[in-house]
Amino acid sequence: SELTSTTASSPKSKEDQVVNGHDEKENNPFAEYMWMENEEDFNRQVEEELQEQEFLDRCFQEMLEEEDQDWFIPSRDLPQGVGQLQQQLNGLSVGDGHSSEDILSKSNLNPDAKEFVPGVKY
Repeated sequence: SELTSTTASSPKSKEDQVVNGHDEKENNPFAEYMWMENEEDFNRQVEEELQEQEFLDRCFQEMLEEEDQDWFIPSRDLPQGVGQLQQQLNGLSVGDGHSSEDILSKSNLNPDAKEFVPGVKY
């Protein structure tokens, strides 16, 4: 009985302070695994964040599509025939000046005539 009383009252040695690889000073030897306790909450939170991000992405895409509909894009918004006319107009160019002089020399219009004003009788 003397042996048990002396060991219980004696200060613990360094080997006695370490239990299962953890110091006795450490409150919870399972602290590094405590995240597992709230794993479902963590997963739910991450899932909500991902859904929120996906929702924001969808809203942003819809906003861009609505904005595109408001813009006038000739190739998309004009009928096919009008688009071809526009391409033909884009292909036209102003002459270098020689052909316009030819047209003026052949013209039978009076350069001294009064300016035409619609609705006014002369």
